[in-house]
Amino acid sequence: MKASRLAATGALAASAVVVLSAPAFAHVSVQPEGTAAKGGYAVVDFKVPNERDDASTTKLEVTFPTDHPLASAMPEPMDGWNIKVTKSKLAKPIEVHGKKISEAVSKITWTADGKGVEPGYFEKFPVSVGALPEDADELTFKALQTYSDNEVVRWIEVQKDGAEEPENPAPVLTLSAASEDGHAHGSTAEDASDKSKTAENTAADTSATPGSSDTTARVLAVVGIVVGALGVAYGVLAGRRRSDA
Repeated sequence: MKASRLAATGALAASAVVVLSAPAFAHVSVQPEGTAAKGGYAVVDFKVPNERDDASTTKLEVTFPTDHPLASAMPEPMDGWNIKVTKSKLAKPIEVHGKKISEAVSKITWTADGKGVEPGYFEKFPVSVGALPEDADELTFKALQTYSDNEVVRWIEVQKDGAEEPENPAPVLTLSAASEDGHAHGSTAEDASDKSKTAENTAADTSATPGSSDTTARVLAVVGIVVGALGVAYGVLAGRRRSDA
């Protein structure tokens, strides 16, 4: 009995250690809608889950990276939320498409004017960003999540190489390789034009095929008529020769 009780106590203690040491299951994260390629533009979603049973998320503050500042960051309007974009002067201006930029977005704040993100739900906060850096593989955004009971969860811990995920990790956006032409957003208009031309060429080829078939049929018909006429003439001549004989 004592041994079994000791074993049960040890198991409970071990499970408690696992629970206490495990990182949060759901946290504020960031993902692109499609791809976020180096040197291009992308729409990214900050996903905010509500981890509380008795409080709503009423505020989200996202701090943008200063080591790789983004010249453009435009949030999408959202019903039920007031949005504030904060810009700051850059210590060193950056050049985007041949134009020098001396300030960039440093923080975006969403404040609920209604219920916010209620328990059991999550919400996405979209932002169009760019141009994404060409000399980085990822961007780290630190976020503060405020609940209706005034609790603030700080998602600001940076993941270290080889270490376990921290308890409150900062959202990290992974960047993909730039496209072959150097433009991550591609050339949609050109692609559409090429597709249109291909369709036109295909249609032209298709319309030409019946015409070619008609021409061939007509030639064969004429040849058939000629051959038939020659056959008739031959028969007539043969009949006359027999009569004369």
